[in-house]
Amino acid sequence: MHSIEFHPELKRSARLLPKQIITPLTLPLMRAAGRLMWGRDPEGPDAPEVLTLPSGVGVRLYRPVGAATPGPALLWIHGGGYVIGDAAQDDVLCGRFARELGATVVSVDYRLAPEHPYPAPVEDCYSALNWLRALPSVDPDRVAIGGASAGGGLAATLALLTRDRGEIDVAAQILVYPMIDDRTVQRAGLDNPGHRLWNQSSNRFGWRAYLGDADPNVAVPARRQDLAGLPPAWIGVGTLDLFHDEDLAYAERLRAAGVPCEVMVVDGAFHGFDGIAPKASVSQSFFASQCALLRTAYAPPAA
Repeated sequence: MHSIEFHPELKRSARLLPKQIITPLTLPLMRAAGRLMWGRDPEGPDAPEVLTLPSGVGVRLYRPVGAATPGPALLWIHGGGYVIGDAAQDDVLCGRFARELGATVVSVDYRLAPEHPYPAPVEDCYSALNWLRALPSVDPDRVAIGGASAGGGLAATLALLTRDRGEIDVAAQILVYPMIDDRTVQRAGLDNPGHRLWNQSSNRFGWRAYLGDADPNVAVPARRQDLAGLPPAWIGVGTLDLFHDEDLAYAERLRAAGVPCEVMVVDGAFHGFDGIAPKASVSQSFFASQCALLRTAYAPPAA
């Protein structure tokens, strides 16, 4: 029997949210809704620059105000189960990272599955990371990567890809309730009635779309045998998140491989809680913990 004890600050939101929003049937509708929500050009002094890189990848660039250059940077990867989403959905979040950290932030509009399965999305992220590091305002030794949900899974995949290729050093990886292990879809009894936005049915569809014909032992971060040499990690997840178990298992494996990994587990929090209730103190502390790890990663080495 599952317990459903929502965090006190999240109870009201939880009552209003569906258990899932993504199915093969709803996918076109969700994408159309996203285009309506995020399709307008940004305006105002804090609006990001919207760019298309030579590789064809779209990015949104958020510059810190009055920061010394070259300074730190963060490549951010949006969520959406690998099948929906837009870099614009995280404009507010990326702007906060830029202000809080004095960092140049780039959010990637990677190609979506099932039209573009692995490795297209992570290659788009790699291309954007390479571009970000080369900006005059960026110190290439102080570039971190991060993402939420499927974006967290892509950030973990990107960390492995950069390690394997040996061309780019990453200062840290911020994995916010990452979608990181396709084997979760095979587990029985995980459909907790406290889950919101993403359940086993959505998970099955998202992984099938993303993996296509790829070898999961290569494409899925949690299936990778060798995690040594990866950048320091931060992993955060709620107890009412479908990804709770797989995220904590990945954190344990990172630590066993000698990778520093900070973990924040939020009791009674559902998937995406910090985006749904960003002003709640539990969401604020979740964000502050990510910034704290990034500040440590960005700090110059002691003389």
